[in-house]
Amino acid sequence: MSLPTDQNSALTHAKRAKSLRGVLLGAAAAASLAVSAGMVLPLAARAEAPVTQGMAAVGPASFADMVDRVKGAVVSVKVTTIDKAEADMGEGPSLPPGMPPLSPDDPLYRFFKRFGGPHGEARPHKGQAQGSGFIISSDGYVVTNNHVVENATDVSVTLDGGKTVSAKVIGTDKKTDLALLKINEAGTYPYVQFSGETPRVGDWVIAVGNPFGLGGTVTAGIVSARGRDIGSGPYDDYLQIDAPVNRGNSGGPTFNTRGDVVGVNTAIFSPSGGSVGIGFAIPSEVAKDVVAALKDKGAVTRGYIGVQIQPVTQDIADSLGLKSTKGALVAQTQPNTPAGKAGIASGDVITAVNGEKVDGPRELSRKIAALGPDATAQLTYIHNGSEKIAAVKLGQLPAEKEARLDAPKARGGRTELAKFGMSLAPAADVPNAGREGAAVADLDPDGVAAQKGLRTGDVILDAGGKPVTGPEDIVAALDTARKDGRSAVLLRVKTGDNTHFLALPTNPS
Repeated sequence: MSLPTDQNSALTHAKRAKSLRGVLLGAAAAASLAVSAGMVLPLAARAEAPVTQGMAAVGPASFADMVDRVKGAVVSVKVTTIDKAEADMGEGPSLPPGMPPLSPDDPLYRFFKRFGGPHGEARPHKGQAQGSGFIISSDGYVVTNNHVVENATDVSVTLDGGKTVSAKVIGTDKKTDLALLKINEAGTYPYVQFSGETPRVGDWVIAVGNPFGLGGTVTAGIVSARGRDIGSGPYDDYLQIDAPVNRGNSGGPTFNTRGDVVGVNTAIFSPSGGSVGIGFAIPSEVAKDVVAALKDKGAVTRGYIGVQIQPVTQDIADSLGLKSTKGALVAQTQPNTPAGKAGIASGDVITAVNGEKVDGPRELSRKIAALGPDATAQLTYIHNGSEKIAAVKLGQLPAEKEARLDAPKARGGRTELAKFGMSLAPAADVPNAGREGAAVADLDPDGVAAQKGLRTGDVILDAGGKPVTGPEDIVAALDTARKDGRSAVLLRVKTGDNTHFLALPTNPS
């Protein structure tokens, strides 16, 4: 492996990257890292005087004292994983469908006994993964990422001095990608604590971890941004940092200059899998609450109001007559849930929780989840153009339900809405579409309806706030919206088990 030695070669190297992708930092270690294959090139000394001579120094002269205080609490985490539960091999091998039984003397018998799975699939196999972590108590509790220890059968922790000890998983939380471990060997361990202050954009941060299995590595940078949503879960609220972090840094801490943990390194944005100065860390205010719940109960319980929500786009705001796109639009209220009992209905826009404004669905989800089950929340919402407040006693977030879409096939009774690029049929005439609404039987992928989010198999339940029984109701709602001077009509759409709103322009041209 060679490293670019001048700007031209570095630029050439950069142009070869064809796409950007988000990369989890936990590095799978199927083989040892060939560190010796690379070269480390020293920077050439310069004779001329620095251009910054005489300027005031920015930042600390050195992070060495702080690193000396905290590095003993940073560990390497290594796990043995298994892709899925081992199938029961029984007395004989699992064979592909239709294959006759094999004699134990047949070479294929031994092959399928060792490698064959149900329907001829490969047997689950073990692997290894590695990441980073940090000790948060003197008795050996360790924080890391869920994706580092997911599917782990054995977990070990290597301490700063090189000693390796076994550990067990106390609890994990996929929604925030956090996990809590406990070192099995009794002892008194050095530890660090979460910061009680929120870092500002521009603050210095120091990352310590185990990149590429190299052990305790220290990098420094600043907080580049806050509140990043990288699409990894419903509660994304990441710090973006430019301190270089790489594969293997997952689960490691990001410190402020006082040595308090301000984030847990989780992911990077990179064209090649290596650091390009865009890393993401779970902020300490999120991590410490999740870790406390994992330590206390082994799991995280979250508040729940029972609604499906979505952002308020400008089109939706216009169709509802709203002045702002702030808040979360209720696409559907589940029956017998806290929101339903409080009178919150489909089409309402939730704008605040306990008097604190919410910008969008993710902020609402985080606020409700953080309050926890049995808490009472004052929800401010807009209903038919009027602001209302409801006291809602929160439930407990149930297990996730997987949404599934069985796209209906159109038959008979189509109403053509050609200028919108769609064909509708009464839902009752379409298999699996239910008894209410109008089903999208056919769709032009380049048409206005498709561009606004409709998909073949969707069922339009409401248009302009009125129930839909067939395609003619969509036409009527569009006509009414035009007469009222509105540029769009709001549709409530069912996709599989989920319901959401979208705004269809009244004039597709």
